Amino acid sequence: MATWVIGDIHGCAEELARLIERLNLAAEDRLVSVGDLFHRGPDPVGVVELLSAHRAQFVLGNHELAVLKRVGLAPRSTDPADRPPLRESFPEIDEDDLAGDGGTSCTVAPHRRAELLVFLQRHSGFYLRHDAVDNGAPTRDGRSWCVVHAGLAPRVALEHNNVRDLTSLRRLALPGAPWWYEEYSGAELVLFGHTPSSMPRVFSRRAKPIAIGLDTGCVYGGKLTAYSPEFDEFRSVAAKRAYAMS
Repeated sequence: MATWVIGDIHGCAEELARLIERLNLAAEDRLVSVGDLFHRGPDPVGVVELLSAHRAQFVLGNHELAVLKRVGLAPRSTDPADRPPLRESFPEIDEDDLAGDGGTSCTVAPHRRAELLVFLQRHSGFYLRHDAVDNGAPTRDGRSWCVVHAGLAPRVALEHNNVRDLTSLRRLALPGAPWWYEEYSGAELVLFGHTPSSMPRVFSRRAKPIAIGLDTGCVYGGKLTAYSPEFDEFRSVAAKRAYAMS
């Protein structure tokens, strides 16, 4: 089997459909998203439909967190058991209620808005280890792996990182402002998004990848990328067009 971890989708449902088709999923294969599912792109509902149809798991990105905070449904800590009770009915939902971090737009027809809020409550928290993924297995070289949206603080265990770092970290407040993964020294392979680049960010130490960034800027006209840690294999599709400015 294979787990395919997908970079930031940002509402690019057409590209997600093409990527899933290219993955040629078997029944036991699994999809995992690094978060930032809906905002900026053209078809948030299409993303929900595709991820639901394939029983995808996802961690919370900064945009999902902003939405859940606004409606009182955000976890208050990184404890996987910390989540408000499931809520399935809502009063009238304005488009602004679905805005992401920094007020980023998320255009959804009024009769479909509650569907997004119900879907977001199915999140896997702020991090996901491979043994919490259905049928998840170690990397090809036998290591554990995990998924976060943004990054990890140096020399802090995964479960002890704070919500801000897990959802928003890029560079560290250290001399030279290094990327967080340049200071990472953990044993787990970390798969993350949040920081777009034209190609996956593969950071290695002693000839082994220790962090892989999967946001290849689909919503900005780049690519949508997936990676299988069990097979050490990337697959991607090109964006139809740029839907937002980087």
